[in-house]
Amino acid sequence: MSLLDKKNDTAENLSGNAGNKKVKVKKPVWREWLDAGVFAIVAATLIRTFVFEAYTIPTGSMEGSMLVNDYLFVSKLSYGPRIPMTPLAVPLVHNTMPLTGGKSYTEAVQWGYHRMWGFGSVERNDVVVFNYPAGDTVMAERPADDYYSALRSEFNNDRAEMMARYKIITRPVDKKENYIKRCVGMPGDKLEVKDAVLYINDQPAQAFPHMKLWYIVKPKGMVSVPEIVNDIEVEPVDASLPNVYFLENNQVDELKKTPNLYEIIPYIFPKGMVTESGVFPHDTTNFKFNRDNFGPIVLPKQGATVQINAQNIALYRRVIRNYELNKLEERDGKIFINDKEATSYTFKMDYYWMMGDNRDNSLDSRYWGYVPADHVVGKAWFVWFSYNKRGITSGIRWKRLFHSVNALEK
Repeated sequence: MSLLDKKNDTAENLSGNAGNKKVKVKKPVWREWLDAGVFAIVAATLIRTFVFEAYTIPTGSMEGSMLVNDYLFVSKLSYGPRIPMTPLAVPLVHNTMPLTGGKSYTEAVQWGYHRMWGFGSVERNDVVVFNYPAGDTVMAERPADDYYSALRSEFNNDRAEMMARYKIITRPVDKKENYIKRCVGMPGDKLEVKDAVLYINDQPAQAFPHMKLWYIVKPKGMVSVPEIVNDIEVEPVDASLPNVYFLENNQVDELKKTPNLYEIIPYIFPKGMVTESGVFPHDTTNFKFNRDNFGPIVLPKQGATVQINAQNIALYRRVIRNYELNKLEERDGKIFINDKEATSYTFKMDYYWMMGDNRDNSLDSRYWGYVPADHVVGKAWFVWFSYNKRGITSGIRWKRLFHSVNALEK
């Protein structure tokens, strides 16, 4: 082959390769933004579901350990991330569509409860975020109000009358509202509150410096209570209760050093008082409980068996029917589970007891009972932002920023 033939052959090969080569078409700007947006939503959803989630403290039930408008991250890895039970949902929205309202999910597909590997499990005194156990049913027009409390107090358990007045919505476990409380009782624990003191397995529970109770402050002579409490930031409970204040444990210790103080004592609902509405297990005939004198009860534990009868079924009714999804009937003083008469029951899950640190201003397990293991969302991790909207101290709480929950509760 001559040199000229070789050059022509080479030129033909180059020409053929150029013809086969695909020309890369640049995406339009809108497509690049769309791809970036989809990637960001997917990444954020995965992080929110399996790693951590942002949460805001909405009420004062955890004061003074956690404050209203504390913005914190909740670790899903601490207890193991929970596989979504309601997978078909709008990303980054919990249960209600913003602006338009309505459900942000569909229950066409429901998965069972499964939890992935985590760094540990729920421990006593952890600050835990969980799905509100009694939030399976909601009044659409009053979503912030407890359906079951309203049913008992306003409608005398007449569901038909309530449904005639309100639109009733049911929610799956992972779409119930998120609550945050301290886990004070573990599965199998004996729990009792005596004169506002919590006992676990007959021993006083750990008391944290910022935990609050109602206290009656009695001054000496002509000194007024506001003069005594002037140096510490406290608030009165109610105008109808003169000289009764919300006080943290460390504030009580500080006030006891005040020379003009005569006495400071807890404001306690006496044992046997049943006029307080809504206390678990909502059976005032067999259980004379109130917030300050409650129990004793034993928390359900997976694999444990209890005897059940007409006198104690109120303690386990929601566990058997609502949480562990059995058919439960009570007829002529007898109990039937899945159409069979039963005198005992074996629990399928572990259950926890959650209480707020602001003990006398907290709707917690004393009012709606146990928290099932499948309701646990994650562990409160650290506060990344915090601000106060009330009083002369309004503004950013700089000392709380980027502090762990463990550090803030001390």
